[in-house]
Amino acid sequence: MQLGLEGARVIVTAGAGGIGRAVLDAFLNEGAKVATCDIDEKALADLPPGVSAYKVDVADADALARFVDTAIENLGGLDCLVNNAGIAGPTSPIEEIGLADWDACLRIGLTSQYITAGRAVAALRRSSNASIVNISSLAGRMGFAYRTPYAAAKWGVIGLTKSLAIELGGDNIRVNAILPGLVAGDRQKAVLQAKAERQNRSFAEVEADAFSYTSIKDYVAPSLIADHVLFLAGRTGRLTSGETLSVCGNTRMLV
Repeated sequence: MQLGLEGARVIVTAGAGGIGRAVLDAFLNEGAKVATCDIDEKALADLPPGVSAYKVDVADADALARFVDTAIENLGGLDCLVNNAGIAGPTSPIEEIGLADWDACLRIGLTSQYITAGRAVAALRRSSNASIVNISSLAGRMGFAYRTPYAAAKWGVIGLTKSLAIELGGDNIRVNAILPGLVAGDRQKAVLQAKAERQNRSFAEVEADAFSYTSIKDYVAPSLIADHVLFLAGRTGRLTSGETLSVCGNTRMLV
């Protein structure tokens, strides 16, 4: 399958680890030019040569806007924006969640996508293969008890995606969202562990509960999410826009 991404100019937020790093590596393997930001300075230093890497806290609106402007200038334009930054947030009843935790989830997981899209759209209009891929979550399509800030942010990402797909379609800019399920890695383990501790149960019991609502009982590898991002960003996705693509093994409920 020819994706046509060689030489593509790509921005990936939070690209130094986890899903973002898998996406970044996948684009590099296709011959794309990539710029990324992350808050983890050590992880940024471990990125492959040739990646334009910047230490940025995406919760800082001004710093994030400057990053996008600088990245576009250094890349010589922009063909694809991948909005990946987000945090897990607390696992608690609504009455125990502080406003600071609520604000942080929405600022990092949703407002950052609004900022990057707004700064990137002028450059994307000049691309012959322009796309935005927003990383949401199954929590953006289903309710998720005790994870209200995270779920609210991810529902917001879908609203942003759908609205921008309509707004930018006349400029031939595609906008889609990917909804991962249980993603392999430390963040997912920490979420399940927090729930186990709150419920005074074992990690294995909570994990088994989560997979009981999933047809394919396996964690989603970040590399698989990256494959879907590339599909949407490449020639293969040229008529796909406004879609929410679940990568979850048919998960029917989040618990």
